[in-house]
Amino acid sequence: MPSFGSAMKWLLVHRTTRPRPHDPDPSVFRRVRPAFRTPRASPAEITVTWVGHSTLLLQLGGLNILTDPMWSARASPFRFAGPRRWVAPGVALRELPPIDVVLQSHNHYDHLDNRSVRAVARASPQATWLVPLGLESFVRRRGARLAREMDWWETADIGHLHVTCTPAQHFSGRMLIDRGETLWCGWALAIQGRRVFFAGDTGYHPEFALIAERCGPFDLALLPIGAYEPRWFMRYLHMNPEEAVQAFRGLGAQVMVPIHWGTFKLTDEAMDEPPVRARAAFAAANLPIERYRQLAHGETLCV
Repeated sequence: MPSFGSAMKWLLVHRTTRPRPHDPDPSVFRRVRPAFRTPRASPAEITVTWVGHSTLLLQLGGLNILTDPMWSARASPFRFAGPRRWVAPGVALRELPPIDVVLQSHNHYDHLDNRSVRAVARASPQATWLVPLGLESFVRRRGARLAREMDWWETADIGHLHVTCTPAQHFSGRMLIDRGETLWCGWALAIQGRRVFFAGDTGYHPEFALIAERCGPFDLALLPIGAYEPRWFMRYLHMNPEEAVQAFRGLGAQVMVPIHWGTFKLTDEAMDEPPVRARAAFAAANLPIERYRQLAHGETLCV
């Protein structure tokens, strides 16, 4: 993992001595009306709606599944500082259908949000929260009645839904003194012959093929493509678009939906660059472009 000294080098030296690419006006990021099924999709359908960043509403096997709920204006412990949301959430909290399962990847502020956890737990008290090791107490203190923490490769069954906690290459920490005290992960879901993979937040690692072997084949892979520059620092933490396409190939999935881009300005690449590079990488890999499904904020994809 990058050291504190490396982080200071990036923030205080690299950013002040090297020009950064120009960001577009936030208005270029479309926000469309969602079209998820209410209150639930049919068991035969898969729908995925991009709320923004790594927050998605996934309808699978008749269940409503929410990933990394984050509705706050800033990815920060403060309301007055920290990365500000560029695009309003594609789905308002009050518009969510009843949530059956919440999947949490790790505890960084752009993925685990105090106010959002409280709001979802209050609106859907019946939801089961699956979290990596060390985070069960966090969500329970904020109202989650049903919560379970899991280690890599542990499995859980929620009704007919089979869930596997999968490896990821990242780190955790909400303060300077708690780095690595809780786990980070991805999630593989299977129900009625349909399979979905949510990578969470991760750098590129050699386990994607093993995840496919143990948990695939996947109909849908939700993969992060943003927050990757400068590479000398971020390559340990976040995949770039080319690595995300490589991970997609390793997973052997049918459809890729890019996430973790276009919502918060976290690193040094232009905000609109990740999907441009991802599309180019898809073409370079000779993959059918219709298998790459880039969503606008709020857009619903029916697989």
